[in-house]
Amino acid sequence: MRTRAAVLREPNTPWNVEEIELDEPQAGEILVKTLAAGMCHSDEHAHDGTMPTPLPIVGGHEGAGVVIGLGPGVTEFEIGDHMCCSYIPSCGKCTWCASGQQNLCDLGAHLMEPGMMGGGYRHHAADGTDITPLLKVGTFAEHMVVSVDSAIKIDKDIPPGPAALVSCGVTSGYGSAVNRADVTAGDTVVVVGCGGLGTAAIQGAKVAGAKNVIAIDPSEFKRESAMEFGASHSAPSMEEAMELVGGITLGVMADSVILTPSNLTGDLIAPAQFLTRKGGTIVATAVAPAAQMDVQLNLFMFSMMNQELKGCLFGSTSPRSEIPHILSMYQAGQIKLDEMITNTYTLDQVNEGYEDMLANKNIRGVIMFD
Repeated sequence: MRTRAAVLREPNTPWNVEEIELDEPQAGEILVKTLAAGMCHSDEHAHDGTMPTPLPIVGGHEGAGVVIGLGPGVTEFEIGDHMCCSYIPSCGKCTWCASGQQNLCDLGAHLMEPGMMGGGYRHHAADGTDITPLLKVGTFAEHMVVSVDSAIKIDKDIPPGPAALVSCGVTSGYGSAVNRADVTAGDTVVVVGCGGLGTAAIQGAKVAGAKNVIAIDPSEFKRESAMEFGASHSAPSMEEAMELVGGITLGVMADSVILTPSNLTGDLIAPAQFLTRKGGTIVATAVAPAAQMDVQLNLFMFSMMNQELKGCLFGSTSPRSEIPHILSMYQAGQIKLDEMITNTYTLDQVNEGYEDMLANKNIRGVIMFD
């Protein structure tokens, strides 16, 4: 079938919205009519080349839609089911899935390879060039062919915009606080970077019972927005937050610092250390440049203060349990998702949406389809 998609052929060139040929789903795959696609900063990392991807790609990895076709042998879905993507696939069979750590599924090793999860290509340009869907989903398209390992069935009454957000940003940020930082009642939590990831981390910290949540971001718009999602204090930088955090904790400092900036760079670790108490935790969630090796860390302080530094992938949780859980909390009014969508765009406005994101105009932009 023919459909329209936002395609990237070279780094730092505009997304090109064009007609592509989409093959029928193969064994273990479904055909989806896309309803909404979240505009995550990770797609910008693919765009600027800091995250290596097998170009050309169909962009997008946050998305929700309705199933309109089934590949051979698919029993997990029926025509008409609603779904959202999980950019972290889960096979349900490997050691990690079997131990309840689906976010570490062995299928993740194939995410940056060309083509589909099971091999081959389903997306083709008009000139016959094969195209890879980003992170095996490619949500910046009117239709998707997706492996059932990357698809989660959801209730039909959940709006597509909020459903798209839990594909990556919301689940990753929320889990950074609840699962990886292990925030408990009365904690003081610092969240560095208040876009989609950080806003979800703030909400996770509040749900977990944090007494103080300090939002740090150079953008005044994002700092003000953070207060609406549960932050109690804000500051434009970690350095400027030192006195604030010291004052509200009587010198103890934060129980945890969660790093969710647009770009995770090695010079952010040391300042986070100084905001963290003895025995406290630093959680690194955002995407860092793939080739980066240098990290500033005060090793003496790290050891003598018994601190922890943790990585966090997909909120350190299992997509098939956490995505429905977060959406049920949204339905119960315990998590704000509609409010995280600052602006919506058409597929043809994809470049405008990313310009707005880079200009700090959005907490999350979402592409809405008919």
